Amino acid sequence: MASLFRIAANQCRSLGTHLVKKEVLLQPRCLISTSKKNKDASAATIEPRTEQTASETAAKEKEDFDPNWISYGYVLTDPHEDKWHHRIVMFMGVTLCLVTGSFVAAYMPDHRMRDWSQREAFLVLAHREANGLPLIDPELVPRDQIELPSEEELGDVPIII
Repeated sequence: MASLFRIAANQCRSLGTHLVKKEVLLQPRCLISTSKKNKDASAATIEPRTEQTASETAAKEKEDFDPNWISYGYVLTDPHEDKWHHRIVMFMGVTLCLVTGSFVAAYMPDHRMRDWSQREAFLVLAHREANGLPLIDPELVPRDQIELPSEEELGDVPIII
């Protein structure tokens, strides 16, 4: 079961890269020095910028620098991806397999007709008691319809009663 979850988590890696927008936007910056030097040159640098809110960036930096981070075992290098894989596996394992599987098993139809046969037996017993008949009829099959083999056909076959 654990290997099935591990395979599913590894398959979700490619899905995760498509779900999370990881395009790097480049925004040029012009850094101008205001000090009184003889150099009046300005330099433009291009730094990559990702689309993240301040809280996401702070949370990511906090988790990135956590020296006591312990991996869940899915991704050993990236705590965010490891946590995402862990959450997906737990969702699939607990919610889909256990909860949904238990619901389906509980409300599944009676394939072996156990409940039907028991209900039918109670109905037949109630009918026989109400009509004053014996609970078990000694002549379930009428005697004139039973064809037994003759003594010659049986031969030396032992009959156990």
